Amino acid sequence: MPSKRFERALVTYLTTSEVNALLAAPDPATWTGRRDRTFILLMVQTGLRVSELIGLRRNDIHLGAGAHVACHGKGRKDRITPLAKPTIGALRDWMTESPGQPTDPVFPTRTGHSLSRDAVEHRLARHQATAALTCPSLHTKHITAHALRHTAAMRLLEAGVDTTVIALWLGHERVDTTAIYLHAHLGIKERALARTAPPGIEIGRYHPSDSLLAFLEGL
Repeated sequence: MPSKRFERALVTYLTTSEVNALLAAPDPATWTGRRDRTFILLMVQTGLRVSELIGLRRNDIHLGAGAHVACHGKGRKDRITPLAKPTIGALRDWMTESPGQPTDPVFPTRTGHSLSRDAVEHRLARHQATAALTCPSLHTKHITAHALRHTAAMRLLEAGVDTTVIALWLGHERVDTTAIYLHAHLGIKERALARTAPPGIEIGRYHPSDSLLAFLEGL
C-alpha cells in the first residue's frame, strides 16, 4: 500500500545579516541579555533542539582541547557537536560569570532553575522584535528555536558540508530528513542551473527592461 502523500512546508531560516541582528538584540548590560545572546549563538552554531538546550548541564560543556557540547537528544540518543571559537569564547565568559555545580543548568533562570520551552520561545520573540528595528526582513519571519536549528543546517549546507554529515550533526535518524534543506535553498538550485545551462546562454535572474516596466505600470 503506498504511503499517504502530504505537503511539506519550506523551512524558515535566517540569513547571515538576520543572525547578526538577532545576536545584537539582547542587552549586553544585563545578566539575562548576556545569557540569551550566548544560548542564541550556541543554537545557531550547533543546531540544538530546544529540549537539548534547556537540558544542558555544566558538565556537558567541554571547552578545552577538542571543545564540544554533549547533548542528550531525541529518542534518548546522545551526540557530541564541536564548538567554533566565537561560541567557545561566549560560553567561557558566561560560565565564568554564572558559576555553579557540574549538574546545574548551563542557562538557568534568575532562581537557578532550567529555562522552560515557553521561556526560550518568549525570549526569542522579544529579541526578534528588537532585531527587526535594524533588520526589517525579520518582520516577515517567525523566529523559533526550531528556526535557529534550521539556520545551523543551512549554514553548514552553504559551507559545502555533505548532507550525511549534517544529519549526524543534527542528530537525524535518517539522512533523507536532511534533504528538506536542499529543497529550501534557492541558491543551491540556482548554482545547479548555472552548471547545466546550455553554453552561450547568459545565466542570471531576469531583469525586465525599463520600457516593459513602464508598459506594465500603465496597465
